[in-house]
Amino acid sequence: MPVLSPEALAAQGVEARATYARLAAAGLKLDMTRGKPSPEQLDLAEGMLALPGNRDHLTESGEDARNYGGLQGLPEARRLFGAMLGVPPELLVVNENSSLAVMHDCIVWALLKGVPGSAAPWVGQDVAFLCPVPGYDRHFGFCEGFGIRLIPVAMREDGPDMEEVERLAADPAVRGMWCVPTYSNPTGATYSEATARRLAAMRTGASDFRLFWDNAYAVHHLTENRPAPHDILGLCAEAGNPDRAFIFASTSKITLAGAGLAFFAGSKANVAWYLEQAGRRTIGPDKLNQLRHTRFLRDLDGIHRHMEAHRRLIAPKFEAVLEALDQRLGGLGLARWTEPEGGYFITVEMLRGSAKRVVELARGLGIALTPAGSTSPHGKDPTDSILRLAPTYPSLAEVRAAAEGIALCIHLAALEADGLERAA
Repeated sequence: MPVLSPEALAAQGVEARATYARLAAAGLKLDMTRGKPSPEQLDLAEGMLALPGNRDHLTESGEDARNYGGLQGLPEARRLFGAMLGVPPELLVVNENSSLAVMHDCIVWALLKGVPGSAAPWVGQDVAFLCPVPGYDRHFGFCEGFGIRLIPVAMREDGPDMEEVERLAADPAVRGMWCVPTYSNPTGATYSEATARRLAAMRTGASDFRLFWDNAYAVHHLTENRPAPHDILGLCAEAGNPDRAFIFASTSKITLAGAGLAFFAGSKANVAWYLEQAGRRTIGPDKLNQLRHTRFLRDLDGIHRHMEAHRRLIAPKFEAVLEALDQRLGGLGLARWTEPEGGYFITVEMLRGSAKRVVELARGLGIALTPAGSTSPHGKDPTDSILRLAPTYPSLAEVRAAAEGIALCIHLAALEADGLERAA
């Protein structure tokens, strides 16, 4: 914190407490906890509800989409979303709506059956996953629920700390790593080409090591820049590790969050493994929903046009948060924050030991935040300094109010932490 005179610090404390009292009296009720699409974003896909339409149930090959079968997904759906993810259609599986469910199944099947290259099922062994931190709490939850050890790795602007990743991956107990390669949750970092190549080529102690490559935000841009997805399958094959990557994605934040499509992609061996396991739990996916999506989005240009409409709705909300943080905290040295070019989150790093207090203060204003610690394994941030902000769901006016309140709470917590707040 910059050195200020006692009088200046006292003035800051008086102003901050007065503003806090004013906002508390306003009776705010704002939710900034999870990265949900707003109603206006969901309305962008309203036209899908009339699709595919009465008697429009035949695929491009003449198959009746109302019936059983088609475990891998319709060819036209695999072609459309393969283009979105940079994956050959034959290496893509189109599932039901939840990519989290696909990840869950892959972990369970790996535990019970092993994956291609496994000498034995993972269950009963000491299994660990590398997890970039700050990271996604639901990724951590999968591993925590099944007794898989989580080993934190620091995130950088171009991806995880690769020196640390390569060192840790040499341990045979490390069987996987969580990756959100484009606009990472929650920092918004995008992996560099060099990082992707190192992940594909690095030596691992386990012959069946897997990158759990969750490309959830591949087309979720906040600027006109559109980074192409890394060809992680090609990079792994080129490095002699063709089976290393499991790719996941969905349309949850593209079309309808609860009624979209989820995807799995991998090498030929991985896709065959996935379909063998999936074939025991289902006779086939909802192909009418796949028709609905292909009719609505049509092609890769259609996806980009649709996502541009999303950008026009949510980019001003991100700008409002950044403006509020800068207006109150800029130049004070109390916090730093990401300025993402895509994704759904802004990450704020504040003074050590203050994140929980900020959440508590925000609650007093009627602002709900993601719990402090959620970006670390087991919900325990050793520095108690990281918060994830999710500005997409509230209206722009609500985001402005919430952002003002959050910046204020960070300021107050810093004044308290240094014992600088003065009684009125």
